[in-house]
Amino acid sequence: MEINDQIIAIQYESFLVEVTNLVQNHRIKAVQSVQTISNTLYWSIGELIIKKQEEFGWGKSIVELLSNDLSKTIGEGISWSPRNLWFMRQLVNEYSNLNQVDSDLRNIKNLVTNVPWQHNILIIQKVKDPKARIFYLESTIKNKYSRSVLLHQIKADSYNKYLQNPSQNNFQKVLAEQFLEQAQESIKSTYSLDFLDINKPISERDLENSMVEKVKRLMLELGYGFCFIGNQYRLSLGNKDYYIDLLFYHRILKCLVAVELKVVEFEPEFIGKLDFYLQLIDDQLKQDDDKPSIGILLVPEKDHLEVEYALRSVNKPIGVSEYILSKKLPKELEGKLPTTEQFKNILNE
Repeated sequence: MEINDQIIAIQYESFLVEVTNLVQNHRIKAVQSVQTISNTLYWSIGELIIKKQEEFGWGKSIVELLSNDLSKTIGEGISWSPRNLWFMRQLVNEYSNLNQVDSDLRNIKNLVTNVPWQHNILIIQKVKDPKARIFYLESTIKNKYSRSVLLHQIKADSYNKYLQNPSQNNFQKVLAEQFLEQAQESIKSTYSLDFLDINKPISERDLENSMVEKVKRLMLELGYGFCFIGNQYRLSLGNKDYYIDLLFYHRILKCLVAVELKVVEFEPEFIGKLDFYLQLIDDQLKQDDDKPSIGILLVPEKDHLEVEYALRSVNKPIGVSEYILSKKLPKELEGKLPTTEQFKNILNE
């Protein structure tokens, strides 16, 4: 192949990638558009059911009748099942009575219509606190949660963890404004690692190996967009080698994410080490179109003021998060420790 042919081939490959990206983005927008239109329709049907029940005093049987007649006139489909029609009604009824939430109905409707219908049903079924519902709706939109990831976030009580322990990072200082919000939404303040079934002291390497063995559950806990690259990922500088505990690429943030694991409480020097690793990653692994690499330091316990001071002089984006290994007592301790009620009685005495 001549040089000119090679240049043309390279140019064409670049052209093909651009066209492919345009088509894929169009498909995504088309799916999102259909989803929004469908959810808007479901909301309107829910409103109409409530309106007619109040106007004519109709009871529950009207939904059964409507389901049968819609299936006959429009065609069979899950959209017209009695259960789904009741969800349409429930959705409007519950979100229309959010007097205690600092958000107007129009904003709630906008959130609902931009979240997949099955996600909406899941939030209605599993979450009762109105503010928590809004949190999960917003998180789903921002992080593009799949239904399984959303369910995991709800089960892990992400909303209350967010309230009790806001994320600690230096993203606002070192990241560009257009990249900041996505990074803050993607890195949580607390990670639940109880799926590892670890309830006794463990080394950092054993913790890492346990996470790698159950990488699918780990990805669900980290959130949407994380792609696993490797563990103990080697980087070299001069004659020395350095090893990153876990290395990921984040498809949404378009950057590499280094995770360092510690089994002891936070120490300021952990930040310096991770900052050093991020400099190596940006120099040796980062592609020209990648965003700045991010570091996540996972520790079992941290002092918030100490973390704040440690992050002040760091130029690389780093988030410090706690992890929870297990909510269960080891079998040998079951029945040998006071219950919650017994502890309360002791304190009261």
